Amino acid sequence: MKRPIIDAHCDLLSYLTRQNSDINNTQDIGCAIPHLTKGNVKLQVMAIFAPTELDSHKSGIEQSEIFQNLNVQKNELYRFEKQHLESLADNKDIGMLAALENASAFCDESITLKQGFDNLQTITDNVGNLFYIGFTHHSENRFGGGNYTSVGLKDDGKALIDYLDQRNIAIDFSHTSDALAYDILNYISKNNISVPVIASHSNYRTVFDHPRNLPDDIAQEIIHRQGLIGVNFLRAFVNNEKPETLLEHIAYGIELGAQNSICYGADYFYVKSHPDKSRIPFYYKEHENASSYQRINEELGKKFGDEICNKISYQNVTDFLTRLWK
Repeated sequence: MKRPIIDAHCDLLSYLTRQNSDINNTQDIGCAIPHLTKGNVKLQVMAIFAPTELDSHKSGIEQSEIFQNLNVQKNELYRFEKQHLESLADNKDIGMLAALENASAFCDESITLKQGFDNLQTITDNVGNLFYIGFTHHSENRFGGGNYTSVGLKDDGKALIDYLDQRNIAIDFSHTSDALAYDILNYISKNNISVPVIASHSNYRTVFDHPRNLPDDIAQEIIHRQGLIGVNFLRAFVNNEKPETLLEHIAYGIELGAQNSICYGADYFYVKSHPDKSRIPFYYKEHENASSYQRINEELGKKFGDEICNKISYQNVTDFLTRLWK
């Protein structure tokens, strides 16, 4: 059975800012269109990513314009909206939905918060619906601490949460420090703020101990709040030695009660320019591009059955989007 696939995170947009990049180049990136087509991906969430640096917001706006142009060009992509939820499996093309990975992509450290929110509105106008916003990346910024820090929520981070209240945009925990995740949860609970929480591309720290993976209590809180946890395919976050650990992460999530939260969040990005060559290969051959989904699903179906396989493949995300866009 060839199931439809939804993937909650890739970095295709930041790759397309590179000179001579090609959306169909299967040698450059694991989420090139031919890979997505072969894997039967029906919705690909595309992150707008910029590192925290001077003028990072300019890159964020540029990527939102690339997304906008992809929607009008003659290719296999279209902008995914609420009316497409019911026809997902039947559409021959690939839906795309934008998200923000690192809030520095709309508000760097040198501009005012008001300017940043104006940039965020520009990005939203360009892409339509924003699925989620991650406040940080690896390091600290004006909003809080990234996953390699112990910094919590800052005042600008509180202002961003206030801004997101009732806007039907989720907060992504995949690159938060533990302190930032706890602080966000406490802030939205204390102030009765309506913002969903997810981890778009994260695994479980109990299965493989890495700061990019979720500790149990944060994972359980996401599950409790009917959020999503996207399985990340990067070898560094799965297990450096054992590709089969990917299924162990899924099994552990189910053990925690995440059968209605687990989805795919493979995190395909352009690896050739990455400075840390010790991470090569970045992905196991079994998971190296989006054409792998159907093979992974065969293993999932045998291990967990059709119902859970369907939930992970697409249904948990469509259910989440239905609630988000109610």
